[in-house]
Amino acid sequence: METGNIPVKQEVPLRSLFPGGMVRAAVSGRGDGNMSLSYGDTQYSLRNRRDFLSGLGINYEHAVAVKQPHSGVVRYVDTLDRGRGADSYTTAIPDADALVTDKKHVPLVILTADCPSIFLYDSKTPAIGLVHAGWKGTKEKITENSVQFMRHYCGTKPGDISVFFGPAIRKCCYEVGEEFRDFFPYETSGKDGRLYLDLVLANKKQLLDAGVGRECIRDCGICTGCNPEEYFSYRKQGCDCGRFISVFMLA
Repeated sequence: METGNIPVKQEVPLRSLFPGGMVRAAVSGRGDGNMSLSYGDTQYSLRNRRDFLSGLGINYEHAVAVKQPHSGVVRYVDTLDRGRGADSYTTAIPDADALVTDKKHVPLVILTADCPSIFLYDSKTPAIGLVHAGWKGTKEKITENSVQFMRHYCGTKPGDISVFFGPAIRKCCYEVGEEFRDFFPYETSGKDGRLYLDLVLANKKQLLDAGVGRECIRDCGICTGCNPEEYFSYRKQGCDCGRFISVFMLA
């Protein structure tokens, strides 16, 4: 992966994270429409998925999704899993928040509206992982689990993994309760009598603890809370907001 090609500034569009090369990877924006089949206005969700993914050379009917129960569970995806959750929430993999594969042409997808999406890429195996890292999953070490999963199931060396963080709510907007000091003592900070969580930092620490090199971690830096006109944000738009999609596939 040419890390220099990864956009890291807000004004750079994220439609294609890794131009060319061995992978297809992208994050949709609010302008691409709601991608969720269960949240927000779902009338055109399948059409939105088809249009967005086909623009990347990906067949939306092959997409593999998870139900994202905010767990620490990672699942391996094979070619036989193609289509799980592609056109129905009920057929998505039920118990996981992260997917890993070393098979080509198996598009992994997750749906978010504040939670970080984390792309893991080992170009040497090759293998990929895609993580939905909400606070509950982060508490259960979903990102560290994903690195270890790639190591055990794909033969990946953590030092060979390159990482990209998609748009997510940042510490400037993610206000939490006092109980979060117990869960994330180093990632919570106070300001003006309120407590805020740096969820991205918590997951970056998990990557470092798992053996990923600091220089291999890239972050777009976009806060969904600050940019609800560009990305769906549960905190800013409420429980009826849609979801944007993150997709990752070995080409």
